[in-house]
Amino acid sequence: MTQNQSVLEWIQKMKELVCPDKVLWIDGSNEQIEALRAEACKTGEMIKLNQEKLPNCYLHRTAVNDVARVEGRTFICSRKEEDAGPTNNWMEPQKAYKMLYDIARGSYKGRTMYVIPYSMGPVGSPFSKIGIELTDSIYVVLNMSIMTRVGTKVMEALGNSSDWVRGLHCKCQIDAEKRYICHFPEDNTIISVNSGYGGNVLLGKKCFALRIASYLGKNEGWMAEHMLILGIQNPKGEIHYVAAAFPSACGKTNLAMLIPPEVYRKKGYKAWTVGDDIAWMRIGPDGRLWAVNPENGFFGVAPGTNEKSNPNALATTKSGTIFTNVALNKDNMTPWWEGLDHNPPKNGVDWTGKPWDGTISKEKGAHPNSRFTAPSRNCPCLSSEFDSANGVPISAIIFGGRRAHTTPLVYQSRDWNNGVFVGSIMASETTAAATGAVGVIRRDPMAMLPFCGYNMGDYFQHWIDMGKRLGSKAPKIFNVNWFRVDNDGHFIWPGFGDNIRVVDWILKRCAGTVDAVETPIGYVPKAEDINLEGLDLSRNTLKDILNVDKAEWSKEADGIEEFYKKFGNKLPTELRSELNNLQAKLK
Repeated sequence: MTQNQSVLEWIQKMKELVCPDKVLWIDGSNEQIEALRAEACKTGEMIKLNQEKLPNCYLHRTAVNDVARVEGRTFICSRKEEDAGPTNNWMEPQKAYKMLYDIARGSYKGRTMYVIPYSMGPVGSPFSKIGIELTDSIYVVLNMSIMTRVGTKVMEALGNSSDWVRGLHCKCQIDAEKRYICHFPEDNTIISVNSGYGGNVLLGKKCFALRIASYLGKNEGWMAEHMLILGIQNPKGEIHYVAAAFPSACGKTNLAMLIPPEVYRKKGYKAWTVGDDIAWMRIGPDGRLWAVNPENGFFGVAPGTNEKSNPNALATTKSGTIFTNVALNKDNMTPWWEGLDHNPPKNGVDWTGKPWDGTISKEKGAHPNSRFTAPSRNCPCLSSEFDSANGVPISAIIFGGRRAHTTPLVYQSRDWNNGVFVGSIMASETTAAATGAVGVIRRDPMAMLPFCGYNMGDYFQHWIDMGKRLGSKAPKIFNVNWFRVDNDGHFIWPGFGDNIRVVDWILKRCAGTVDAVETPIGYVPKAEDINLEGLDLSRNTLKDILNVDKAEWSKEADGIEEFYKKFGNKLPTELRSELNNLQAKLK
């Protein structure tokens, strides 16, 4: 499939290490994918779902010890420990290679080595980067075929270049004690062993598109961010794009696939999805920031996805989708998960493969982090710019997280550096998307804490440097919080499609057509400037969730002070000065 010597030599070296019985190159053809699906069903790796209701849809179950990303076993293997920084686990590269090779040695015996050439971003786009993943898992092949552009055309685009990312995945024994996901940023290499869960083994996703790409972006002058890309079309037919960062399971996919409420639809507003998870952003010839979605599919959290919360996401899963760790209705061979509807299957099978009667069981049928991998092309609101080689221009950058109190519904930063500060202090309640305790507040700068491939102090500096290069053409930066609760713990803001009301205000601020109120943390809307038409929410309640409580923010500032200590002399002086300014304004 290629004459590229750098590719052939690396594959030969890996073959000698893992000893496969045979090697199969993934060419991207439907015939080959169909044959692999059939083989996976024969071995029990996948279960064919109801093909009339859900054509080309399948169910997969991971091992019960392998259901989420494992941040504690994810390493950045830079030559200097300081380059990995205080928020990453570090291992010395030579030690890591030896350990990983010892674990991987001979692990493909009796198995096939699948060679997956893939492009992150449209093939041939100036934004795009190429990777090759070796795996012994058909599940990985089929997921990568949905999530990325794979096959012959990728190798043609690579030609004889040695600029590509090497990825080795070995299932081994799915031993949690020997599970490692290691990144070698200086070598353009990723190695994952003893896992079969998507977030740890679809190496194009967080591993390449964020950890390796963020390092490449710093060195090459662009940005790889954990951000959705959304286009809002106004009644004049103009489309303005925003990029937004939220920690996993904080409503990112829901915002990316937003359906405007009826009062907005009647006026002619539309929302277009460019991406739901990752944005690669470069400064264009016009000096503005342009973004592409490097992925080709959605790897969404299933529980809570339904006709009300995200009808577009649900529609996207109706064909060509792989469901992972959801429940199965045996009567009609369809998937089910908590929050899908009020009709759990009586004759069901839970996510571990055990018989399950959802009408009486106290146990959950689907794992809280169960997933769907669905092709982007299925999305009813997919942007016509999805495959654009040049991407889309970004008007605003939005940060957000889950905060029950403290953070107002929306506020705008004073300028770019203040916006970098706002992104750096993001905090959110943890969710089931990562292993560990749920509901704990943790700082997650730019929603990149688990995904930054180098020292986060240097990452903040890179943001500040990008702002200098963008100058007056920099996008405006905002923070949102859909998750304020009342005294009974109920969410106050309706969320979902109604979030367009806030995005609408944000875009009006970018256009300079609406005023705002200055507070110690930045600019908040005047309550009358957020459109509440058709909402059962009073102006006074809105004022409450726009309120900035100085006492709470003083406590917040103490927490930021503590968090910033981690970065020592790597913390940019601009951020230290932003914190000093905040503390002064709160007094």
